[in-house]
Amino acid sequence: MWAPVSHRPGWLAIPLLMVIAIPAGDVFLPPDIHLAHILVVATALTAMGYGPRPTALIGALSVLALIAAGAERNTLTTESVLVELVSLTVLCALLVVFTHLRDRHGRELLRARTVSDTAQRVVMRPLPTRTGPLTLAGEYHSAEADAYIGGDLYAAARTCGSTRLVIGDVRGKGLASISDTAIALGAFRAAVHRCIPLPELVAYVEDTVGWGLAEFSEAADPDAGERFVTAVLLDIPDDQAVAHVISCGHPPPLLLSRTTGAVTPLHVAEPAPPLGLGAMSDTPYTVTTFPFEEGDRILLYTDGVTETRDADGTFYPLAERVTKWSDQAPRCLLQKVVADLRAYAGGLLHDDVAMLVVQRDQVLVPD
Repeated sequence: MWAPVSHRPGWLAIPLLMVIAIPAGDVFLPPDIHLAHILVVATALTAMGYGPRPTALIGALSVLALIAAGAERNTLTTESVLVELVSLTVLCALLVVFTHLRDRHGRELLRARTVSDTAQRVVMRPLPTRTGPLTLAGEYHSAEADAYIGGDLYAAARTCGSTRLVIGDVRGKGLASISDTAIALGAFRAAVHRCIPLPELVAYVEDTVGWGLAEFSEAADPDAGERFVTAVLLDIPDDQAVAHVISCGHPPPLLLSRTTGAVTPLHVAEPAPPLGLGAMSDTPYTVTTFPFEEGDRILLYTDGVTETRDADGTFYPLAERVTKWSDQAPRCLLQKVVADLRAYAGGLLHDDVAMLVVQRDQVLVPD
């Protein structure tokens, strides 16, 4: 993207020097060598780095320099110089118009992007770095260029002596996936502070997501009946060295043990259907409890991580690779994984990627 003037403070010196040096050099050159036609480069260089006013200024100076060079050589009224003069004047005018349109488009694009970024950040709020006895870090990369969020989501909230977290993956792409992301996150945030048991929280989120997705009728969206959200929800109490987990069709979190360095997938006993498909099953939500000791970390992720392929088409082995960084702090751990993931994929990620690391710093003993 074109950089503003403030990013190129010395750029204007080049065309100014050309406007001065080219006519001056013409004085010392043989009559058959004429440099004044190169003045068009000065205006073009100005247009590359500045707006319409500096471009018009350099263009006017270039025209005057060409007139001065022609007068100096007594060739101002010759056909060749007149053609150069008219050509330079027309080209300078066109460059001024071009820079005006470019700047106006750039301002419109900047306003649109600012509004878009603000709206997206309202949906995907930044994670706190500390919540209760836990340290958190999140990482998000959208597959869409210039987009902050897409079809992946995560959130964390404090409630009644515990921390609750969710990570999910919306089926779908584009604006529709962002809408579903907002529905799922809104449902989680609306219910998480009610201090209800985790199965009731998931049931509420399921009802809200199912109702929200149903608003997209088959007529408006041919794939409406196939839209859903895979998710994992965790409840981590402050005073117990455990983590309660319910999985709704989502990849299992990874437990990184502080004492052994082992990486263990947290497979729940009875996984539930993805959110939005819960009406297809009458099975109640079952909580699976895992040990979560001081210094341990839990890595939550979406399938954009594990389905990243290398040049041979092999999926990224997250559980195997993350072992090398199991002793890293949450933020550093995520940075290592992202860098390794990009290198594994050859530099480009073709799917939304979301990761969340939660580290237990201590177990709070109640008074």
